[in-house]
Amino acid sequence: MDGILYLRMKRILEIQHPMEIKLKDVAYLSSNAPTVIQELEELKLYRITEKDKQLVIIDSFLIIKHLTEEYPGIEVQLIGPEQTIIRINKHNKKSNIFVVAFVWLLLFTGTAMTIINFHYDVSMQEVQQKIHYLLTGEENKYPLWIQIPYSFGLGAGMILFFNHWFKKRFNEEPSPLEVEIYNYQKSLDDYVNFYENKLNDPKYPN
Repeated sequence: MDGILYLRMKRILEIQHPMEIKLKDVAYLSSNAPTVIQELEELKLYRITEKDKQLVIIDSFLIIKHLTEEYPGIEVQLIGPEQTIIRINKHNKKSNIFVVAFVWLLLFTGTAMTIINFHYDVSMQEVQQKIHYLLTGEENKYPLWIQIPYSFGLGAGMILFFNHWFKKRFNEEPSPLEVEIYNYQKSLDDYVNFYENKLNDPKYPN
């Protein structure tokens, strides 16, 4: 079996139960010898068992080492990530409505307090009173014609900022929150890749 094999590891693989991990599960393959692909895709790398914890890391170097030993005529070219993190979600529980309601109430209260304290710090009420006086020449302690549209505009601005209305997205651009979550997850993955024990032998155990 001769040819060039292009190998690109997947960053994340999430599974729900123990299973056999094949090469096609953790990597994308391409080759100038099409007959090679089908056979290599079914190559067994590892068996996830109940003894495995929540994370298993498949290292591309060990896969390449195994491929060159089993198929000496193949030249392997690695493209992209060097490891695949397998996340094992053994216990996929449904969300508890009471927990969701508690978290929602906690976040709602915290957000409201943050907005109130911010407006107090910047003297927003005095600013709106001053705007009312400059535009009308009259003093008004509660310029509702400014405060009410401002309140609705604040909520609409937050919706547009996060680019979500429940499950509906306004456009394909990711929101700042999604970018921060992505950066946080990427940092976790880098940490796991650096500190977790790597797989000692990618050969499929008998």
